[in-house]
Amino acid sequence: MLALVFPGQGSQYLGMGKDFYDNFSKVRELFHLSEEITGLKVRELCFEGPLEELTQTENLQVCLTVVNMASFEVAKDLLKDRFREFVKFTAGHSLGEFSALYASSVLNLEDTLKAVKKRGELMAKASTEKPSGMYAIINLSVEKLRELIDRAEDLVVISNYNSPKQLVISGVEPAISHVADEAKNLGAKVVKLKVSAGFHSPLMRDAEREFAEFLGKIKFGSAEIPFVSSVSARAETDGDTIKDLMMKQITSPVKWIEAVEYIYKSGVSQFLECGPKQVLKGLISQILQERPLLCYNLDNSKDLEVFKENYLKNL
Repeated sequence: MLALVFPGQGSQYLGMGKDFYDNFSKVRELFHLSEEITGLKVRELCFEGPLEELTQTENLQVCLTVVNMASFEVAKDLLKDRFREFVKFTAGHSLGEFSALYASSVLNLEDTLKAVKKRGELMAKASTEKPSGMYAIINLSVEKLRELIDRAEDLVVISNYNSPKQLVISGVEPAISHVADEAKNLGAKVVKLKVSAGFHSPLMRDAEREFAEFLGKIKFGSAEIPFVSSVSARAETDGDTIKDLMMKQITSPVKWIEAVEYIYKSGVSQFLECGPKQVLKGLISQILQERPLLCYNLDNSKDLEVFKENYLKNL
């Protein structure tokens, strides 16, 4: 049994998706349709950049979602009629949840792309309202990080529970930088994330309200493959329930540790990361350390051959 997982912002690179675009007609069709639906130069942004333009939130959310969906379509074609037999769950990290909803047939292609375009625009708009940011805090316990946050003079929250070794904080300046400095003084590795605002925090409240209104007009179907939400940290199949969760997602913390633990405890120990790089593969390995599991990623033709050789041949 297999869980398909989809990355979010931070996994992008120039040239992402180009290998599959060159080798699969379905992927070429997907890229062309995405440009018609969104009005963005998806191929140019993904393949040529410049990186500064690609990483703008309003562009990246569409581009990364298209690349994730392209990887999914390659995986689906590979598994063919046995796709539903093998794939037991989908899940995504932050933005990646929309790719998971597409994979689970909760959202169709057009609605998925319209939703992430709107999400990106609203989050970019929110970034202009108050100086804020995000930091990854590595090798510091949740308890110690919460102590630092409790002493902060302004809004700082844990926004991503990525792995036992990696937490992410969001907050306003200068309070968040002060917390990051204190974490570093305690021996943590601290990385300032290249994002425009403090996502997955109360700072996104206005964006959440507008996005909820937008999502209210979109049809969410029942999940053909159970979708493990990083808001509820459990499998969801009801379309209305999933819509409610996605309305809250922008301000809710990403419970990635709990979501991965849920999948594993449900009897699934094999994961396929559909999208650029292999960030989630690394996080899953940290979460499920010392437990038997297999993690694959699907970013290019080489990855596809590895997956064929190591997964399909053993079925």
